[in-house]
Amino acid sequence: MTTEVIVLNGGSSSGKSGIVRCLQAVLPDPWLALGTDTLVDAMPASMQASDAGIQFAPDGQVSVGPEFRTLEAAWIAGVAAMARTGARVIVDEVFLGGTDSRKRWQKALGGLRVLWVGVRCDSAVAADREVARGDRVIGMAASQADVVHRGMVYDLEVDTTHAESMECARTIAAYVS
Repeated sequence: MTTEVIVLNGGSSSGKSGIVRCLQAVLPDPWLALGTDTLVDAMPASMQASDAGIQFAPDGQVSVGPEFRTLEAAWIAGVAAMARTGARVIVDEVFLGGTDSRKRWQKALGGLRVLWVGVRCDSAVAADREVARGDRVIGMAASQADVVHRGMVYDLEVDTTHAESMECARTIAAYVS
């Protein structure tokens, strides 16, 4: 049974994107990297200033509305369709809705072989990375570090607090068959 989709779930600045790039380098076959940032970047700017879209509060809290959910559902279905037609996909996600977020992905990915990976990082370390990045609302990392993992059960967990992206990628790659 070959893994077709790898879903990485972790808070902002937890190191998911670095792990994704390293996974693409160490896995023997080509894998597409798609994530929640890909979705948000594809949306019109007006969606980032609307109650119906996605909003980033000054304290780092994120809220989404019905138009965002509609586009997200279509996007998730599209990612699943790519996997069903032979593309291997690594999903870089932030399950702000906890288990409800995962259920949306599980439904769409039904019948596919998925490796569910929790990417943990100490909130203080993630917050420091957030400041260094300079492209996130300060507070997102701290507010998301634990909440995205509540109620989650993973096939595998990695912790980037002290481990480098490549080390985490190699751990994940060992589970991909």
